[in-house]
Parts: sequence; C-alpha cells; structure tokens
Amino acid sequence: MNKAQVEGRKEQVKGAVKEVAGKITGNDAKEVAGKVQKNAGKAEAKVGDAVNELEKTSSTRRH
Repeated sequence: MNKAQVEGRKEQVKGAVKEVAGKITGNDAKEVAGKVQKNAGKAEAKVGDAVNELEKTSSTRRH
C-alpha cells in the first residue's frame, strides 16, 4: 500500500465516524461534512490504487 491509499482509507473512516455522529446528534452540518470527508477519502484511495497499479505494471514490463 502506498501513502495515498493509507491516507485515503483513513479519511474515509474519519468521515464515516463524523457522518454517524452528525446523524445521531441531529447536526446536519457535521453529517454533510462527514460525507464530504468520506468521499474525498475514497477519491484519494482510488488515486493511490491507480498509482499502485501503474507501479505494478511498469515493474512487470521491466522484467
């Protein structure tokens, strides 16, 4: 796993927790902020996944 994958997944979890906390407390702003953070984490993780795939592909072609 690369740094973007780890950070992305970490942000997804933090966002999910914030989203649930917002739902439980009735705080719409916190719920929306959690959704945004969760989705940003998903995007970052996907970038990391793509980079990881490129690294795998380029290392396989070298051999």
